[in-house]
Amino acid sequence: MAQKWTLESIDWDQFDATKLSPTLLAVVKAAALVEANSADYVTYLCNVFSHDEAFKDAARQWGVEEAQHGAALGRWAEIADPSFSFEESLALFRKGYSLPLGAEQSVRGSHAGELIARCVVESGTSSFYSAIRDASEEPVLKEVCRRIAIDEFFHYQLFQKHLQRYKSGDKLSLWERLKVAIGRVQEAEDDELSYAWFAANVLPKNPDAVYNTGDNAKAYWRGAMSLYQRPHIENAARMILRAADFNPNGRFANLAAGASWHFVRWRRDRLAKAA
Repeated sequence: MAQKWTLESIDWDQFDATKLSPTLLAVVKAAALVEANSADYVTYLCNVFSHDEAFKDAARQWGVEEAQHGAALGRWAEIADPSFSFEESLALFRKGYSLPLGAEQSVRGSHAGELIARCVVESGTSSFYSAIRDASEEPVLKEVCRRIAIDEFFHYQLFQKHLQRYKSGDKLSLWERLKVAIGRVQEAEDDELSYAWFAANVLPKNPDAVYNTGDNAKAYWRGAMSLYQRPHIENAARMILRAADFNPNGRFANLAAGASWHFVRWRRDRLAKAA
């Protein structure tokens, strides 16, 4: 179990403006909005698992912790950039982006599929905040992201624990599990992150700006992918494979982890050249 913490656990007075990275600041602003919007995901999950009180309780607690991540990142961003308003940018994000909250069945086709998808997300976020932690020289951001990365790893374990309860009943084949996992990885390219970038970094400076998914997605991923090192990507790949019931340390996993890193490097180089 992750050690509980609050915003008061962070020594905000240790902030060092001389160690500030503009790239990290822009990425963190966007990440803060996505994390803070966890209530929508809780609503969706509670609808999908309406029969499962134990899981709904777990999802609600997960949502509280995710919202705290957003608040911590937002507070840091406001210290780093006093012109940034976390609450105003969050309102802009919520106005322009929302989840299908009326869904009563998983968009993954089964409860097990939904939980595999959640494991994929937590794999990605644990890797992402580990990457920020290791890339940042600013001590407060490094500490905030250290704590968040630990939380996200335990969230992965939480969803994996509930996945074990549903696997036998849903009887997904190996291919079906892998398809769900790969599909959720690909969905990282959807509107959520690109609109968060737009609401956090574009609209506050230009209220009349017109949203373009492709341009904002490229801007976000150009900053985010610059942070990753090989261990972050390989660890995430192995966690995803484990969620899909593959051996995370076998030959296939080694190939997949290496291929994932080479893909990130290729994508990072393309984005940098297109800048």
